Amino acid sequence: MNTPQLPAPGADAAAASAALVGRIQEALLAAGGWLPFSDYMRLALYSPGLGYYSGGAAKFGAEGDFTTAPELSPLFGACIADTAAAVLAALAEQGRHGDVLEFGAGTGKLAAQLLLGLERLGRLPARYSVVDLSGELRERQRATIATSAPHLLDRVEWLDALPETFTGFVVGNEVLDAMPCALVHRDAAGRLFERGVVRQDGALGWQDRPLTAGPLHALATALELPNGYTTEIQPEMHAFVRSVAGMLSTGAVLWLDYGFAHAEYYHPERHMGTLIGHYRHHTVHDPFFWPGLTDLTCHVDFSAVYREADAAGLALEGYAPQAQYLLGAGLLDKLAALGPDHPGYLAQVAAVQKLTSPAEMGDLFKAIAFSKDLPLDALLPGFDGRDDSHKL
Repeated sequence: MNTPQLPAPGADAAAASAALVGRIQEALLAAGGWLPFSDYMRLALYSPGLGYYSGGAAKFGAEGDFTTAPELSPLFGACIADTAAAVLAALAEQGRHGDVLEFGAGTGKLAAQLLLGLERLGRLPARYSVVDLSGELRERQRATIATSAPHLLDRVEWLDALPETFTGFVVGNEVLDAMPCALVHRDAAGRLFERGVVRQDGALGWQDRPLTAGPLHALATALELPNGYTTEIQPEMHAFVRSVAGMLSTGAVLWLDYGFAHAEYYHPERHMGTLIGHYRHHTVHDPFFWPGLTDLTCHVDFSAVYREADAAGLALEGYAPQAQYLLGAGLLDKLAALGPDHPGYLAQVAAVQKLTSPAEMGDLFKAIAFSKDLPLDALLPGFDGRDDSHKL
């Protein structure tokens, strides 16, 4: 596979990638020479000490491989704070105490933005819990909050796993796309295969195996893929959504990520799937390019998210493009409140353009929200305008 000439990693990073490749090859040997791509992706992203999210390389912002919405503008978190405040207020009206739980908090900027936003709105939770398995990222999150909201740091706790029960507001920004995906191929004759990883001439390569039974086969069969079609399926994401639904006692969940509803996701023209890598702000189509130094991700099938959440007892509160969600949550009012004399005003104008433009993040990214046992007097902030729920 051809890969464009990209910046070479430093010696330490290259050595870490080589060590990860060695670990992957050991896993291949133990598995008989073939690994499902989902297992490879899990090792590449989360292998202790060497995986992309568990190693020490910068991942977010100008020095990393991609830029997330909270890195672009604090107004992003301020909008989510409005949604969270409405949930916490509804709980308070029921005489219930609500907290906030964030999955995959990245550098901690969204956590700091949410905490400060909820403080301004008079809805600070007693606890702000973060579920993030990366020790290196936890330290960055702690440092970010200590710098941006030091007086609120004592409200933050880090968890290794989902709590058994939770009441309050749950949020995850660009979390679902990073969950390992399986690759499925339907050939020209209509036969299903699972795509896996093998060693080829001393390097990593592809090999398909017939997919004839089991949970992945059932999921792939239900998609009714066209012949000659390759795509991703995220069984772990399905299970995760069910687990979050089971954990939530009362409250709401908000996911923001890039992806599509079913009809668009599995459009015939998307016959090669959506799997991509991110390396130094470049898109990489070779998933074996510098393992551990390249982020691997696939777009989210929001119809699958809805089906799993609905089956697990969650009520859909809304589904909309990110631009519509942010505008509905008062993004422009928040920008106007800064005023042209604010020293960062022009930078924030540019950030708002990137967050909402159809050519940037506005349409590709979506927001989807669910609730459980939560009577609301009105639609949650961000979901009272355009609603694309009919597409799910």
